[in-house]
Parts: sequence; C-alpha cells; structure tokens
Amino acid sequence: MARAPTSNITALRGKSGANKPKADQQQDGTSLPEAKIDSRTIIAFTAMVFGMFMAILDIQIVSASLKEIQAGLAAGPDEISWVQTSYLIAEVIMIPLSGFLNRLLSTRVLFTLAAAGFTIASALCSTASSIETMIIWRALQGFIGGAMIPSVFAVAFTVFPANKRHIISPLIGLVATMAPTIGPTIGGYLSNAFSWHFLFLVNIPPGIIVTLIAWNFIDFDKANPALLRRFDWLGLIAMAAFLGSMEYVLEEGPRYDWLQDNLIYTFFIIMLIGGFFFFSRVLTAAEPVVDLRPFANINFALGSLFSFALGIGLYGLTYLYPLYLARIRDYDALMIGKTMFVSGLAMFMAAPLAGFLSSRMDLRLLMAIGLILFTYSAWLVTGLTGDWDFWELFWPQILRGVSIMLCMVPINNISLGTLPHEQLKNASGLFNLTRNLGGAVGLAVLNTILIRRGDFHYERLAEAVSWGRNESEDFIARLTQQFNIIGLDGAKAALAQIYNLVQQQANIMAFADAFYILTLLFGFLFFLVGFVKKV
Repeated sequence: MARAPTSNITALRGKSGANKPKADQQQDGTSLPEAKIDSRTIIAFTAMVFGMFMAILDIQIVSASLKEIQAGLAAGPDEISWVQTSYLIAEVIMIPLSGFLNRLLSTRVLFTLAAAGFTIASALCSTASSIETMIIWRALQGFIGGAMIPSVFAVAFTVFPANKRHIISPLIGLVATMAPTIGPTIGGYLSNAFSWHFLFLVNIPPGIIVTLIAWNFIDFDKANPALLRRFDWLGLIAMAAFLGSMEYVLEEGPRYDWLQDNLIYTFFIIMLIGGFFFFSRVLTAAEPVVDLRPFANINFALGSLFSFALGIGLYGLTYLYPLYLARIRDYDALMIGKTMFVSGLAMFMAAPLAGFLSSRMDLRLLMAIGLILFTYSAWLVTGLTGDWDFWELFWPQILRGVSIMLCMVPINNISLGTLPHEQLKNASGLFNLTRNLGGAVGLAVLNTILIRRGDFHYERLAEAVSWGRNESEDFIARLTQQFNIIGLDGAKAALAQIYNLVQQQANIMAFADAFYILTLLFGFLFFLVGFVKKV
C-alpha cells in the first residue's frame, strides 16, 4: 500500500475523532519509520551519561572513607561531615539553576564547562592539605558537577524520539540509581587498596575524555545570551539562601537536636526568609531563575512527588545498610562495599527488563509493581537482628535493586514525557532537585528515628535488666564471676558488658523501626498511582 504524504499525516494529526492516527502511525495504520539517530549524537549522549555518573557517584564515594580522610587531614569529628555536606549544599543550588544556564549558554558550553570544572575540582580535592581547603574544593566540585545531571535528562527527552525512550530512560535511570548505590563499594576499595586521594584522582582521566567529547560532539541547541539581561539576581541569592540553608538544616539537624542548636536555628531562619523571597521572585520576575510552570502538569507534579519518595528510598537505604553493618556487625569499608554491591548488580540486571516492560505495558502498572516490591523489600528487614549478615540481607537488596529500576523508568517517562520541549530543560532541573531533596529529607528523618527510637528502646530495655529482677541479677553475677577469673574488676566489667548489650539491642530495634517507616511510606505511594494520567 502506498504511504500517505507527510503533509496529510500532519493535517490528520491536528484533527480530533476516531479516525485520528496514533502518534507513531501513518494514515493507513502502519507504523512510521523509526527516527534515525546519528553516531555523533550517540557519542555525545554517552559522554554526558558518563559525566552524570561521575557527579552522582561522588555524592557517596567518600561516605565509606570519611575516617581515612579525617585521619589524613587531621580533622575533628565535627568537621569531617562537611566533606559531604559542602558537596550536597552546593549541588542542590546548582541543579535548579542549570535549566536557566542551559538555555543561556547552550548544552554544549554548559556541559563542557561543567565536566572540565568538575575534573579540576577533583584534582584540587586530592591535593587538599587541610579540612578547610577540602571543604572549599568539595563545594566547588558539587556546584559544578550539579550542572551535568539535569542536562542529561533534558537531552534524553528532547533529542531522542519517543520510540527510543524504552532504551534511553532505563539507561539514565540506571546511572542515577546505581551510582550512589555502588559509591561506598568503589570508595571502600580505593581507600583500602591505595589511599583516600584516589577517591578524587579516579575522576581525572574520564573527566578529561568527557570534556573533549562534549566540546567536539554536542550540538543540540543554541545559546541565548539575551536571557542574561533579564536574569533575576535577587532570585538567585534567595534560592541559594533557601536551598543551601535547608540542606544544612536537614544534614546537621539530627546530630545536634535540630533547633536546640543555635547555628541550626540561625540557618532555619535564613531558610524561611530565603524561601519567602525566592517564591516571591519566582512568581513576579520577568525571567525567574526557576520556572515552576511544569508543576501545573499533573503528571509532572505527581512524578516529582514519586521522585522525592524514591530519593528517600534510594539514599535512605544506601545509608541504613552500611550504618548497620558498621555499627552492629563492625564491618570495615571494603566489607561494606562488597555487601552493598548486590543492590548495584540487581539494578544493572533489571535495567533491560524495565526498558522492555516500559514499552509493552502501562507505565502506571509497572510503577505499581515496583512500589509493591520495594515495600516488600523494606518489610523483610523489619525482622532485623544482630546476627544478620550478607545472606540475610541478600534478598532484600535484590528486591530493592529491581524495584528501584521498575519505579525509576516509569517515573522518568511519566514526569518528563508529557511536557512541551521548551519546558524540559527547566523541568529536568526541578525533577532532579526533588530526588536530591528527598534524599536529604529521608536521611534527616531516618537519622532522627535512629536517635529517638534508640533512646526509647534503651530506656525500655534498661528497665528489664534493672536491679531487683532475679534474671538480671543472676546474669550479672555470672558475668562478674567470669571477669574476676581473668583478673578484671568483675563488677565494673559486668556492668559495662550489660550496657553494651542493651545499647546494641536498642540500636537494632531502632534500625527495624526505620525499615518499618519506609514500608509504610512506599505502601502509601502505591495508592497514589491511580491519580497518574496514562501517558
């Protein structure tokens, strides 16, 4: 049968009615020929994905090696956390700003500058000789690296046609989820096999390659310098104050009892003031630093909510598992990395499956299946004990890895797949910001749960082993006798042993409570899927 002219197809698509051809069909009902993607585009996009991988990986790559960095820089226990905090604060400011910079400079210029700057900042981090210089270079690294992440999402949904989305979306979903998951594994290996300096030196060779490819192969859009004349500088300052202070409050709040600490209270006030002026400028400025119009799209709004929750699950469990293994099982960084590698492997294996299913079934159903599996994986760990090891955590981690991929792919497509192209650069920044803020909020809430519930369980357990209970006194008497035999002060040693046992059991019960909260959260999200419109 002869193929209908293109003009006729266009005219028919503009009409409504039963005879309207589908987006990927001709007038006669046969499929349109697939759009061809040239090799330069593939090379450029591959380099961009790898750059995003490096930027996201560096969020977690130092998490398993903070003790080594602390020793190398002679930093205090309160100072070393800023190696993570400075990176996260700077990154969370850049991510929403990247949409404007992308339109101002073009994807080619922005991504090349980001890749080159990230590489230079990585080299500077490796040469840091004090905690102060390390914090400065990490903030620079996070700020510049944050520009690469939304750019990849925007290109995936503007350059590639819809019939390639089942390939592209699993790829960026895999990178966005697997990078922070395997970060502790790679960091633990590098710091054990070499030194903490290689946590940053490892970025330099691929960073140079990504920079060169980005400059020579990216050619997706043109710069618009006219935007700079209308740029809202007050909005930028307000956004930096709002998001930076929020990240600091969420990061440090659990450790210092939230608003009871003067510095956290100060940043909380700055966050409120900055948030007020930021949203005022967003709604009134001629060219706002961030455009909130994508949230008028119900799928983008709900997709961002799901992305926020996915950030809680992704970063929350990437934090809980290593913390349990270090605090309860006394694992070192390398042993933690090997145990956590299971989730990364499961994500890698599930990515093709997620892409295959996303092109053959309703995305809402696929996301619902992912949420059910995630809920079940968290529920399995609510029975946690102090004896759980690699194999007890094996299936929960497998289910977690598979479920995150089954959620991530449809969430990406549902959120960004129905927006007009002119909104995608800005929307991809907002979308990625929700995932990062979800991670920050999740870590803050989970840390608070561990502290508060740990104290609660300790008080209850302490009552059970107090004086006056026959079982407790008999147990303490046996311990005292054993320690006396080996030449120790039996009474003191027995009390210390009892304290450690009670403290450990209280911590284990607090971990179980945290997993129970995650179970309830993702179980609730399952019921929200019904409000998503079919893509």
